[in-house]
Order: sequence, then C-alpha cells, then structure tokens
Amino acid sequence: MRFIEHRIPSALEQVRRVLAIPVKRTETRLVHYLTRDEMQAVLDAPSASTRASVRDRAMLHVAYAGGLRVSELVGLRLADVTLGAHPSILVRGKGRRERALPLWKETTTAVRAWLALRGDAATVELFLNARGEAMTRAGFEYLLAKYVAVARASCPSLKSKRVSPHVLRHTCAMHALQATRDVRKVALWLGHANVQTTELYLRADPAERLEALQELASPQLRRGRFRQPDALLAMLGV
Repeated sequence: MRFIEHRIPSALEQVRRVLAIPVKRTETRLVHYLTRDEMQAVLDAPSASTRASVRDRAMLHVAYAGGLRVSELVGLRLADVTLGAHPSILVRGKGRRERALPLWKETTTAVRAWLALRGDAATVELFLNARGEAMTRAGFEYLLAKYVAVARASCPSLKSKRVSPHVLRHTCAMHALQATRDVRKVALWLGHANVQTTELYLRADPAERLEALQELASPQLRRGRFRQPDALLAMLGV
C-alpha cells in the first residue's frame, strides 16, 4: 500500500484506510547467535586441504566478518573486493544501499587463498560452485550445515543450536555490540536503514541489563536465623 499510494493517486483514500489498520501484535523472540568459541569452531571446520574447502573457509569468514545476508554473500563480485593496503568489500544491501566494509587480516588471508585457486570463469561472482557457476543461497546453506555438523565434534554446545546463514549475521552483530557498546555502529555495519531495527540486539545482550543492575541499589535482606523444628513437630508435618 505504501508503494501504491505514490503511483495511483485515485486510490489514495482507500490506501490510507488500509494503512490505518492497527498492526497485529506478535511475539518478539530474542535473536539466536553463537558464542565466540562456537563461531571459531565453525570457522575452523573446513580443512583447507582442497579447492572446495578453501572456498568454503573464505565464504564463512566473509559471511561472519561482514555480517552479510546470504543474498549479499552470494552476490559479491570480484570487482567488489579490494585487497590493497586497506582490504575491503563493497556490499549491495536491501534498498540498493551500498556499504564498504573493511576486512580482518584473517579474512583477507582466506579470500586471497581462494582467489589464487578460483581461476577464470564466465561469471563475475566471487564465489563459485562445483560447476563454475555463481554460488546459490541453497548451496551456501548446505555447506554451512555440513560444517556445523563437523564443528559439533569439537564444540558440543553447538548440538543444541540451529545454525542458519542469518545466525552468522546475528552473531556478527552481537559480537560487534559487545565490543563497541554502540548500537549505531552496529547498524552501519549491518546496513540497517533504521537504528530501531538494530535495537533487537540490545534485548538479547545480558551485559546491557547487568550494567543497569550494577547501577541500582540492591535491597537488603532481613537478618534471621533458621531454627531446626522440634522432632515431634517435624514428624507430624506441622
């Protein structure tokens, strides 16, 4: 309806009535994310001994380091990668919004290793599948599930977690929030148009509430001493 109101003026009155309908309340669940040890176990899962595993390691590192949506990850092009003095990637997000993200040294090393093996291909995308075509969303989801299964052997806590590509994005956001304590920087990193979208990570971070708890004066406990009940009364349950 917001799209129509700017293109069909004759329907403006009806559009306004539709937009005035209150939004149905739904449950707002906390985001799921991985701890640093769990994330490291997933990143370490690819053996890097084959061409495919070198590619997979680079994909996992870029997905986590950039907090990328899976569509942004598989849509990365060779021209979007800069590996000069200041390595970075150009990400095209929702609403045609672009953002340039610097790369960690480890991520840069993983990407360089993949580029050395990638070879020439007709497609311009950075990551290719086994047929030399652009990696698909389903392809990356399959690879992630495979490496999470491998990581569970060294990190048992992963057995109780469902890890999707978007969980890697949530993990990047939570780790960035814990490091910077600035929700605005996290919003810029993730490419959110509105900071309110990023505030959901504040609800999932217990450190925010711990700081508030430490600033509050805790109530005092009333002093008292426990007395062992009389044996006869205890037997009667009085």
